[in-house]
Amino acid sequence: MSYPGYPPTGYPAFPGYPPAGQESSFPPPAGQYPYPAGFPPMGGGAYPPAPTGGFPGAGGYPAPGGYPAPGGYPGAPPAGGAPSYPGGQGFGVPPGGAGFSGYPQPPAQSYGGGPGQIQIPGGFPGGQIPSQYPGGQAPAPYPNQINTEFFPSCPVFSPISLDYSSEPAAMIQGTQGTIRPAANFDAMKDAEVLRKAMKGFGTDEQAIVDVVANRSNDQRQKIKAAFKTMYGKDLIKDLKSELSGNMEELILALFMPPTYYDAWSLRNAMKGAGTQERVLIEILCTRSNQQIRDIVNCYRSEFGRDIEKDIRSDTSGHFERLLVSMCQGNRDENQNVNHQMAQEDAQRLYQAGEGKLGTDESSFNMVLATRSFPQLRATVEAYSRIANRDLLSSIGREFSGNVENGLKTILQCALNRPAFFAERLYYSMRGAGTDDSTLVRIVVTRSEIDLVQVKQTFAQMYQKTLGTMISSDTSGDYRRLLLAIVGQ
Repeated sequence: MSYPGYPPTGYPAFPGYPPAGQESSFPPPAGQYPYPAGFPPMGGGAYPPAPTGGFPGAGGYPAPGGYPAPGGYPGAPPAGGAPSYPGGQGFGVPPGGAGFSGYPQPPAQSYGGGPGQIQIPGGFPGGQIPSQYPGGQAPAPYPNQINTEFFPSCPVFSPISLDYSSEPAAMIQGTQGTIRPAANFDAMKDAEVLRKAMKGFGTDEQAIVDVVANRSNDQRQKIKAAFKTMYGKDLIKDLKSELSGNMEELILALFMPPTYYDAWSLRNAMKGAGTQERVLIEILCTRSNQQIRDIVNCYRSEFGRDIEKDIRSDTSGHFERLLVSMCQGNRDENQNVNHQMAQEDAQRLYQAGEGKLGTDESSFNMVLATRSFPQLRATVEAYSRIANRDLLSSIGREFSGNVENGLKTILQCALNRPAFFAERLYYSMRGAGTDDSTLVRIVVTRSEIDLVQVKQTFAQMYQKTLGTMISSDTSGDYRRLLLAIVGQ
């Protein structure tokens, strides 16, 4: 099988590889032999607006004690108590109907023709792409060169060309979650099922899984309200008394409204000793303008704190400035691309980094914090022509630590958001131990948005399904509920 366009124009050939006369038979080694240009294509989609407005009370969460500290729910709350839900009203049903959406979708493009393209060592069995991908095509990964502190041993990808015409029709329809609103939904009936599952000796965890994993977040809020109306008890308190450990963490995350869950995660990431910078990056650098504004307002109303002040007190330097820029929620969201601006921005970034001694960090912050994602994709393409190097690689050479991770996250989400979350999921389970809080947070927050595409990209990047990896890293009811959510 031949690989057209290899080696790519403008890039030196890999010495001695493939051996002369054996190009069609020599297997591609990982990290060197790229796929042909335009393969695999990526999914595109619309940019639906995020829900707006507040969250009227509907059921309520427990007032005293709140939820535990950073790193997960298990165990007792920290000294002084964690932030709690308001007592009688609670954080009720989010507006906007059943599904929760609002993320910009992956670009209609593919990358090809550069060294270091994404590798699948040895290829898929028989050279065939898994049949579950629409049209036999798998979604493309984003170009990437990630700081090993953030994602250790991550493969290196390099964008050289963008092909906006190669989008398969089946992928243009946008992204989708694995959880959708249940048909013929009856909140009172579900509340009764949950009550019976927790009543008496023992708990029927399977009944809880069957209800929770097959209802949208909006429907779960209605179940919570119906439970209090019918039994005069708080569903969340009852669930906490019946469950423990990772299962409790996952169930409680599923019953938090999406905006509250993001705000709660940010608060816990900055509360107490130490800061979970990767949580700040994951949320603030990947959400839409409206979602950021809703999170900022929720953070203030629920915790009585200013998120910008908390960021300033917990971070410093260029990383602090990047996060402060992110929490303004003022990124340009115009989907039209200005190619002249892309050329100028690419030149500005080159002069601010690779083209000078030292780095002008403010230029990188300005471009990556303000430009729309389609505009950033055009800038990536223009930069590769100017610098003969991809922009992610240049950021890795010019920055380090958390600010590097933050800037790369913005670019990775502009290029292919599902691939970013697929990688985060992989490294939450890779190696000894499991980062359960990250696993829970991503599975829950993407379950109604793009978890289908995250799963597809995961399989294409790592040659194993997300469900397989979850099965090997988790156990019991926790595993059962996670697999039900991801659709395995």
